Amino acid sequence: MEEDSPEEFLAEFKEKHLGAWGIVQITAGTGLAVYGMWAGVLMPGFRKVPLRLQVPYLPASKKQVRNVMALLSGRHGNLVDLGSGDGRIVLEAHKHGFGPTVGYELNPWLVRLANFHAWRAGHYGKVSYRQEDLWKVDLTECKNVTVFLAPSVLSLLQEKMEAELPDDALVVAGRFPFTEWTPCRIEGDGVDRAWAYTMQAQRLPAGSAVLPVPKRVEITSLN
Repeated sequence: MEEDSPEEFLAEFKEKHLGAWGIVQITAGTGLAVYGMWAGVLMPGFRKVPLRLQVPYLPASKKQVRNVMALLSGRHGNLVDLGSGDGRIVLEAHKHGFGPTVGYELNPWLVRLANFHAWRAGHYGKVSYRQEDLWKVDLTECKNVTVFLAPSVLSLLQEKMEAELPDDALVVAGRFPFTEWTPCRIEGDGVDRAWAYTMQAQRLPAGSAVLPVPKRVEITSLN
């Protein structure tokens, strides 16, 4: 699927009538909408997805992004964000040396918004955002995976990850944990909390020893 350039994305706003729904999505993308406005609304791209698997868009805060990057410190290689929203996790991971970094998002407006953010930050073409169903993504070669998804989705995604991810993969979940997995590290408090899981540990019998994870490197700023 071809991606729109930033210029085409901006031109689309000028030339195309977005309608009330399009305006709501872009407003949400700029952080001006509140949770109650869209929590019960089916966004484009999710209309064919069962209700329990739909995840309303709620952008990660700067503190949440910092916590995710702290858990990923010492890691390298590729990174995949499942349900990447406006792309901020993917973009920040690229800034910290991960590559390739890819975000999978079903909502076409959020994919366009993510590409716009990448262009504005000077990284357009260096990160990738794909409008694809996360359930169809091949995870067998993924080394680092991030997710900000609802509990109803995580319980099913856990099965896919256990079946496909390699033993040396690290999964970082934000806002909600994988309830049946044991995290190797936790960062932050409350809604900003994030959990890190090594796939090797999830596959070992209870009580087995696992390799230690890298120590935390302080993240001081988000540019």
